[in-house]
Amino acid sequence: MRIIVDSHIPHIRGLIEPRAEVLYLEPHDITREAVREADALIVRTRTRCNAALLDGSRVRFIGSATIGTDHLDLDYCAIHGITVRNAPGCNAPAVAQWAMAAIHAWMQARGIATPVGLTLGVIGVGHIGSIVARWARQLGFTTLLNDPPLENRDGSHDDIFSPLDELQRRCDIITFHTPLTRDGQWPTWHLCDQRFLDSLTRCRLILDAARGPIADNAALLGWHGDMGLDCWENEPNISRELLEKAIVATPHIAGYSAEGKQRGTAMMLTALNEFYGWDIPVPEIASPATGATQVTLDGIAASYDILADTARLKTDPSAFESLRNHYPHRPEYQ
Repeated sequence: MRIIVDSHIPHIRGLIEPRAEVLYLEPHDITREAVREADALIVRTRTRCNAALLDGSRVRFIGSATIGTDHLDLDYCAIHGITVRNAPGCNAPAVAQWAMAAIHAWMQARGIATPVGLTLGVIGVGHIGSIVARWARQLGFTTLLNDPPLENRDGSHDDIFSPLDELQRRCDIITFHTPLTRDGQWPTWHLCDQRFLDSLTRCRLILDAARGPIADNAALLGWHGDMGLDCWENEPNISRELLEKAIVATPHIAGYSAEGKQRGTAMMLTALNEFYGWDIPVPEIASPATGATQVTLDGIAASYDILADTARLKTDPSAFESLRNHYPHRPEYQ
């Protein structure tokens, strides 16, 4: 039994070894040749699990210690009998922390003293967006929610949703927290495109901590407003011009909290136990994935210096991947 694990996944070394041979590899070393004799993979978003990687291998289980699945060819895996598990919600409090810290930094830069009178639009109200919305209401923002798939699922959700054009008319800030999808009834690829931007009436700040291609980066270059970006098109070779324009700019680390990483690893160990019938000890995480119950903007800003991360990336954009891979996982807001 051989399992390949992305070497940047923390809190996992030594836990699987009693059950299998484990190879810890850099993402660029997880190649077709490397996985040919592997039975399982534990990866992050940097590893695209598709036919090019998996054809001819004996892989039957893939775990992604991340919330997204757009790097996984789910159709290919289903056809070839490969079980796939991800870690939904593992880093939700961390991404919410990033979003509110970005809003606080923007308010300070623009001399805005209070959230009262500001309207925040949250597009995508899953694990992350629901925390952002709850915190925003508590802080005094007027909050509008948009999530057509959730709104149309079964009607059991308590939140009241608004159509996208209402957010475009009324919001001062819009933050994206959707998965990346290219087809279906509500695709999110380039959801924030030139047409979307042209339809904004009063919006002054756009945040993307979801996936880079949700926002058309070329269109953002011509937009008059401010932006905070953690996710970029063409990572790690991001637009230097857009980087300079962004008021907050980080190297895809919004979800990189210590607790979020612990949750992601725990979810992967649980998935391995379920798939193979093992009993690997799974560490307990003291901090809940639902986020803090009481927040203040100053408290969030004190918990995370988002402008320090921004300065590091702007100083050396070529270090994007290194800054991400060697990020010192910050504590979540408690």
